[in-house]
Amino acid sequence: MPNITEIASYAKENAEKLGIKKFDIYGSTVDETSVQVDQGEPKQVKASNRSGVTVRVWNEDNTIGITSTTDVDPQGLELALKTAYEASFFGVKEHVPDFSPEATVPLAKTLDEKAPQAPVSELIEKLLVAEKGLLATHAAIIGVPYNGLAQRDIDRFYLNSDGALRKDSLSVSSVYLYSKTEEEGKKPRSAGAYRVNRRLENLDIDGCIQETAEKTISHLNYEKIKTGKYQVVFSPEAFLSLLGAFSNLFNAQSILDKQSLSTADDLGKQIATSLISVYDDSLHPANIGAETFDGEGTPTRQVKLIENGVLTSFLHSAGTAKRLNAQPTGNASIGAKVSVSPNFYHVFAAGSSEQELSLETAENVILVDELHALHAGVKSLQGSFSLPFDGWLINKGEKTSIESATVAGDFLELLKSIIHVEKEVELTPGGVAPRIWVDGLSITGE
Repeated sequence: MPNITEIASYAKENAEKLGIKKFDIYGSTVDETSVQVDQGEPKQVKASNRSGVTVRVWNEDNTIGITSTTDVDPQGLELALKTAYEASFFGVKEHVPDFSPEATVPLAKTLDEKAPQAPVSELIEKLLVAEKGLLATHAAIIGVPYNGLAQRDIDRFYLNSDGALRKDSLSVSSVYLYSKTEEEGKKPRSAGAYRVNRRLENLDIDGCIQETAEKTISHLNYEKIKTGKYQVVFSPEAFLSLLGAFSNLFNAQSILDKQSLSTADDLGKQIATSLISVYDDSLHPANIGAETFDGEGTPTRQVKLIENGVLTSFLHSAGTAKRLNAQPTGNASIGAKVSVSPNFYHVFAAGSSEQELSLETAENVILVDELHALHAGVKSLQGSFSLPFDGWLINKGEKTSIESATVAGDFLELLKSIIHVEKEVELTPGGVAPRIWVDGLSITGE
């Protein structure tokens, strides 16, 4: 990727040449190598370099044109500015996006944390060892059909004609393993795990093998489950995938589009039990792929969405903040229509529950480990869900895998039925969260 100061000066020269007074540019480059293996052989090696910039131009009438290109040399930028300028005369007339008022505010921290990339041979070697290690943990594990080890270097930048100039550079390595079993007269069972780190040498591959093996083996002896109401404990990942599926709750753009479970007047309302707080926090120390600014150049920050069960704020772009009389929160992505999305959830216990609940002593609770078919089983505007899951029936610490079952409910009721939020949090791809105990959810056994 060319140097960001160079890009800024090309952009400035070209804009002056074209008579463009007001523009901004957001760009990123991802340099990625990933490998997959199958039964002791390399199966796939991919190297890719994806770069893209999005250019927005405002004309004298303050309407906006936007274009995207993968070409960041001077000619590419000149063409992009020109195309965006031409498009600006057909731009929308109302709620025209503007620069973020915080695009030039100093950042709390900058990221410049590249790690050297390992050669492909080393990635393959590490993954073959992991596959072999996982296959050796139990005779019933006959394959690891899904696996991957990847390293990526990410560069992102934002600049505008008012002098904003920001850049993030970081590296991320990740591994996932997903195993499959075969035993005579039994259904195949599977389970998976995931690990991520800034540096490949610090990636906890052994932990990933161990977690995958433990989960897989615990699913071998499965039973059918009776349909009924159960106390349900969501794993951190399961709870976050549910929260993500209903993230329109906090999304100011969804609220303005009337595509949300909340309205602008819901701030300050108790929407969950007081035992839980939910923040969006891109700069959380556990967030390996952190971003210090969003697509509009607004610094990212900790946003308190739910504080002790009370809906405290929404996620904003510069445009939604202006319309709802709030501050931008650093959650915008730039595009023909600016969209708003969460960065990294941090869910934790707020206050202590009356009852200290534990899987060691609880009787007949269901631990939901992973939810499936979220795209099909979630009605995000009704608030309802009905989802197949992997999990166990737990009785005083004894785990019995559930053959197959569905959990169903209403998300807003679920938030109010939380009876215990554990203290210990765990890192998942979507954020950090503890296990969450919920009273009386409907479980349908097959």
